[in-house]
Amino acid sequence: MQSHLKTFAFSLALAGVFAMTACASGNGGSNGAASPPASPSASATSPVASDPLPGTDPTPSAGAGTGTKPPASPPARTAETDDTGAELKELLKLAQKGRAPGIAYAAHTGLIDDVEKDWGKADKTEAAGKGIYATYAKKNAVIGFNKGSQIFDVRSSDPKLQKLTLKQIERTLGKPADTTKNGDDAIYVYNAGKQFQLKFVIPKSTGQVDHISVFSPQDAVNNMAG
Repeated sequence: MQSHLKTFAFSLALAGVFAMTACASGNGGSNGAASPPASPSASATSPVASDPLPGTDPTPSAGAGTGTKPPASPPARTAETDDTGAELKELLKLAQKGRAPGIAYAAHTGLIDDVEKDWGKADKTEAAGKGIYATYAKKNAVIGFNKGSQIFDVRSSDPKLQKLTLKQIERTLGKPADTTKNGDDAIYVYNAGKQFQLKFVIPKSTGQVDHISVFSPQDAVNNMAG
């Protein structure tokens, strides 16, 4: 009886071993036989270094990476700017001779008698400061002279001059040597050699030249006194 039990137990154990072997073999066929998933290639997963990122511009902007902006272009010069500069330089040259444009009579060397011979009597004559001023409206001119008939001030209100502004004047001639006031008029004074001054009279109301004056300070005296 005991031998039969031993034989039966051995048979059961052996059957269990076969069953486990068969199960392991079945699992190996589905899992163990399969190759592990291949690693994705670098070219398939990693972005190429030279390719731009989505939504970005591959072309670097000017000044990128330097922290600076490209230099601005200088303002273009215009024919008008050049013409105005040439006009102002010519004004200064004439002033160094005691003259204003369009007027043949010079301060310091001219006489009011010569003006009257050519232009006739003035529209009006009035005393002002240390002299007398004769107005010739059609000539856009006012001539200042002393009591010895010597011209010391030549003024022009030519319409061409009345387009000038202080900004244009300073761009060509620089800052004035002196600035004075006469009511609402600002008077900007430039030295024209040792003898003369070139003055630009600009009313506050317009911001543009009303008239210019070529002035000889040493002749603005009453040379008939004493």
